[in-house]
Amino acid sequence: MGLRSRYWRYGLLVGTAFVAGVAAGPQLGALGNAFAQDSSHTDMYQLLKVFGDVMQRVRAEYVDPVDDKDMVENAINGMLTGLDPHSSYMNAKAFKDMQIQTKGEFGGLGIEVSEDKGVIKVVSPIDDTPAARAGIKPGDIITALDGKTVIGLSLNDAVDRMRGPPNSKIVLTIKRQDVDKPIEVPLIRETIHIQVVKSRMEPNDIGYVRLSQFTEQADAGIKQAVKALRAQNGGKLRGLILDLRNNPGGLLDQAVAVSSDFVEQGEIVSTRARHPEDSQRWDAKGDDIMHGAPVVVLINGGSASASEIVSGALQDHHRAVLVGTRSFGKGSVQTVIPLPGNGAMRLTTARYYTPSGRSIQALGIAPDVEVKETREDRGSFGGEHEADYNKVLSNSGGTSPQAVAPRTDLPAIAKQIPEKPPEGFPKFDPAKPDDTDFQLQEGLAVVTAMAAQKSASAD
Repeated sequence: MGLRSRYWRYGLLVGTAFVAGVAAGPQLGALGNAFAQDSSHTDMYQLLKVFGDVMQRVRAEYVDPVDDKDMVENAINGMLTGLDPHSSYMNAKAFKDMQIQTKGEFGGLGIEVSEDKGVIKVVSPIDDTPAARAGIKPGDIITALDGKTVIGLSLNDAVDRMRGPPNSKIVLTIKRQDVDKPIEVPLIRETIHIQVVKSRMEPNDIGYVRLSQFTEQADAGIKQAVKALRAQNGGKLRGLILDLRNNPGGLLDQAVAVSSDFVEQGEIVSTRARHPEDSQRWDAKGDDIMHGAPVVVLINGGSASASEIVSGALQDHHRAVLVGTRSFGKGSVQTVIPLPGNGAMRLTTARYYTPSGRSIQALGIAPDVEVKETREDRGSFGGEHEADYNKVLSNSGGTSPQAVAPRTDLPAIAKQIPEKPPEGFPKFDPAKPDDTDFQLQEGLAVVTAMAAQKSASAD
């Protein structure tokens, strides 16, 4: 039975195998290989003995009594988190929380975080949650919870402390780029009901759909939103903006399904695992819900994982024009493997590849039209992309981005789009996106020009 039929595979949110090889030269033959294997086994037995000795010494001499279960769970988590930023151990409670979250409802603050270099970093706040309303930003570093440092906490422990009963208060201390002093952000926990899809009509019969996360409702929500927009506008929908900015990802099957809403046939994404029999490919399995009308996808550094699968597929099939900034670069597959005791481990088992063979890992998806959010070159504390993390999985096995032929189908207006907002452009106001969201404005300019060009060619 293969890996894909035994375990629960997720594209997973950005959150947080030891591989040892002994190479023997051809001249050693079978005897040399056997010797190398015996030596490796001996080393492993010695290390396991050391582990047992350390655990016994801790039990006997640590300043306070230590729970055996906690020690073992910490050891397991340390083994997994030492591999890459996304492998980790989940105890029974954390595993249950993850299952609830993928259904689109959970308790807490509405914030996606990852661990890097011993710090807890914000990947993205989720729309309409306490974190988003308080102005938490991608790249913020959480340094303390209720005044207590997060140094020494695992990612799971930090997330567990941020969750709690609805209406309970917590204060996050964050370190933000370009801000010299720590920022204290008081938040009130809520039961998070994620409305993953929002939509509205824009001028010139252009629809806008915002997808904030790839939960189980993503594909159905996209279909319903486009259907409602078309009905609302008397059957007219000349183009679409699909906003995947700050979308940290989610379920792999939903990424494939959403891509299939715009691409009728062909590959959507493939994965390559350590064992060839565990590699897979997913093809389009739907109809184009836009009936060929132009699509612009908005992306930025907070667009990760499943968002990058959709962006890469629509870009490679020339089905959409990508506007914004380079995506996060989380191109690895995590397989959730249930363990005895109702816990699970999240293990990186493969890399994602776009239809053209590009690996997303640590590179991300480059937009077709680069448009920055602000005029300022934003500094960062340690970077905001996957490539900036410690122990990041390498980008390997894919087609070089330079080997992929540049697009020749971009509208003429793409060359006229400014890379930055003009001087004096207003600060972003969520209540006035059409007036203050520069990336959206330029995306609308692109898709409107494409729609006009399509109408002209049809006449």
